[in-house]
Amino acid sequence: MKVLKLSAQGLPQSWISLEQAVTHYAAEEVRWEVGERVATFRGGHNAITGEQSIIHISSIVGTKGVPEINPFDLRPGLTNSKLFVRDRNICAYCGNHFHEEDLTREHINPYALGGLDNWMNVVTACKSCNHRKAARTPEQARMPLLYTPYVPSLWEDFILRNRRILADQMEFLMAHLPKTSRLCC
Repeated sequence: MKVLKLSAQGLPQSWISLEQAVTHYAAEEVRWEVGERVATFRGGHNAITGEQSIIHISSIVGTKGVPEINPFDLRPGLTNSKLFVRDRNICAYCGNHFHEEDLTREHINPYALGGLDNWMNVVTACKSCNHRKAARTPEQARMPLLYTPYVPSLWEDFILRNRRILADQMEFLMAHLPKTSRLCC
């Protein structure tokens, strides 16, 4: 289980473990929290009062400080699993839905011909269509794209990064998705 760590301004920073969240709480770096309580950690007893320390962890935490990097300048890392989720496991050429193991990263402008390996030049393709298209452009292969590629937003990238998102975390992230996102519908 991961906790969604946000900046104090509410921008996603990272998915952190429960142990990392405890560290933020113990260091009094958590400025605000939303979502469900996902864990409770019990510590030692105070020598004077005898009271036990208890830290309740929420699924979404906003931490103090301003990030040193502007998250909107970041380009999400391209991985096959994120690509397949972005494209909903649908082949960009035949339009059929496949399991992840039957899909490939397909370069629209072929990598062999100098095409770049980036979000705007790749789509999901089944192995059969990828083989049929080979090292040609969609036009050369007479295989038109059924959808266009796009670079995921910061919010989409956080959804693409984590396969086990809690309902309240998903609701929070979905509320910030662009209206054109393929992840929302």
